Amino acid sequence: MNEVVGQWLQAGATEGWLIIIGVALLQVTVLLAVVMTLVAAATWAERKVAGRIQDRLGPTRVGGRFGWLQPLADGLKLLTKEDIIPLNADRILFRLAPYLAFAPAFAVFMAMPFSDGWVAQRLNTAAFFILAVLGLEVFGIILAGYASGSKWSFLGGMREAAQVVSYEVPLTFAALIPILLAGTMDLVAIGEAQRGWFWNWFVFHDPFTFAAFWIFVTCAVAGTNRAPFDLAEAESELVAGFHTEYSGFRWSVFYMGEYAAMAAVSGLGAVLFLGGWNGPIPVASILGLTETTGPWAGFLGHFLGAINFLVKCVIGILFMMALRWTLPRLRIDQILSMCWKYCFPLTALCLIGVTVWMLAFPDGLLGVGHPKTESADFVVYVVKGMAEH
Repeated sequence: MNEVVGQWLQAGATEGWLIIIGVALLQVTVLLAVVMTLVAAATWAERKVAGRIQDRLGPTRVGGRFGWLQPLADGLKLLTKEDIIPLNADRILFRLAPYLAFAPAFAVFMAMPFSDGWVAQRLNTAAFFILAVLGLEVFGIILAGYASGSKWSFLGGMREAAQVVSYEVPLTFAALIPILLAGTMDLVAIGEAQRGWFWNWFVFHDPFTFAAFWIFVTCAVAGTNRAPFDLAEAESELVAGFHTEYSGFRWSVFYMGEYAAMAAVSGLGAVLFLGGWNGPIPVASILGLTETTGPWAGFLGHFLGAINFLVKCVIGILFMMALRWTLPRLRIDQILSMCWKYCFPLTALCLIGVTVWMLAFPDGLLGVGHPKTESADFVVYVVKGMAEH
């Protein structure tokens, strides 16, 4: 799509800026449709997973036997509810906070590659962009707690701030490991570095990357405010936490942001550790579904890659849902202690371990699939310099 814009501009189009705006709006519309579809499916899956774990059936009435239209019914119900603003609330910030909480979770999909050729905007710092933007979600939650004029909401917002800021540190350290292995922060290049069979995925590169993956999962669950880390909305302590005073559509926007963030961290983990759009078996390569074979073959290859990526995202979302309905909620001191006493030191240890492993076995655990990268050369240079001094 960006290439089409470039061709129009080179051809001397007098309204090139209109084309750029139109293409950008088209990309945003498509991404919003994909994200909202994932959110709607996640709300239905949440009810079904909760029902199965609690020995219930979940939705069975709206939309047939399996309740397929339950998300639509929930949305219509919330749209018709009264929008109440508390008397002591800051009316402007109170209205703005839900959208500030949702916007970062949606914006990260602008740089998220669904396949090697299907990405709205390819960035050479995509991993850094996604990690940075995801951290902005906490500002919407803090504003929601502050603007509500309620002590319960304010305490929930402060808890969320402490938790998210703490877990961003080990989350970033864990994300640095595949970045170091690939020698780039470009998520498309990181995914291409894991092309081939499933043992080329970075999660299987060495024992340290395997451990870093599970630390990444733990920090991702905590960063999205999901149980057992949902202290910001603990019903037994804070009524409903930072969104206690919200109702109707504004209340639903917070949950839209939460499910979008779940999809975002699942997608980021899939690209960094699980091969991204590469399946366990390189079906597209075996069948010759590449752009060099032909446009339709290339399209089918990208489509198959996008299916692989979405399946991994769905597995990550379902895993978070299963955790919510099986594990008890932790205390705030336990959550912060887990971060600073265990997750952070372990990620630092994994980062050092991967560095040493790259020096000893630059081709990975199985000796295939990972050529020596510029990052490995840099590590060798630094270690030799330290040894000389």
